[in-house]
Amino acid sequence: MDKADQTVPTHAQVAQGAAAPRRGVGRDALVGGICGAVVVLMVGASYAAVPFYNWFCRATGFNGTTQVATHAPSGAPLARRMAVRFDANVAGGLPWKFEPEKTEIEVAIGEVVTVYYTVTNQSARTTMAQAAYNVTPLTSGSYFQKINCFCFTEQTMAPGETREMPVVFYVDPAITADPENDSLKTITLSYTFYPIRDAAKPVAAGEPDKPRGNL
Repeated sequence: MDKADQTVPTHAQVAQGAAAPRRGVGRDALVGGICGAVVVLMVGASYAAVPFYNWFCRATGFNGTTQVATHAPSGAPLARRMAVRFDANVAGGLPWKFEPEKTEIEVAIGEVVTVYYTVTNQSARTTMAQAAYNVTPLTSGSYFQKINCFCFTEQTMAPGETREMPVVFYVDPAITADPENDSLKTITLSYTFYPIRDAAKPVAAGEPDKPRGNL
């Protein structure tokens, strides 16, 4: 090959060739950073969705979520009456016997009522559990007002221990102004206890629920 045909690269061309891989690495880092940020945002959104959904249910009574009242209704109970049924369930793996003392009562709308559930730890070891709840039909959730209950409070039961757990509630008179509930005659309050694995954690098990806003 003729030496005259050989092209000697300039300093600018050498610098440009060296910068190309660096630009490629920079683009890869940028894309990787964006993907990582998107993943973090998606994970954060999934965690935030749970408390937001719970707040929405508490605020609206959606999905049968009851409300927590800080005091009894100011007016006298109404003449209209409502049957309230009580349901008790225990999730798998929890050796507890859980049942309402009465399966159904009739109450006047606006009447404050106290009912009791009984729970027994049938195992030979200390166990912990926590109750979740809802009411049906779902449209009645925003009118079922609980003044006191054991829901969402960790309960620690010694081997063979039996305990009575009260629920104080009333049906809000505002339900009579809701056309969706004109023909409603029965509300069912349902609890399910779920096991908590860490039984060594100390819990003030016998304390009643303190209202913390709508549940």
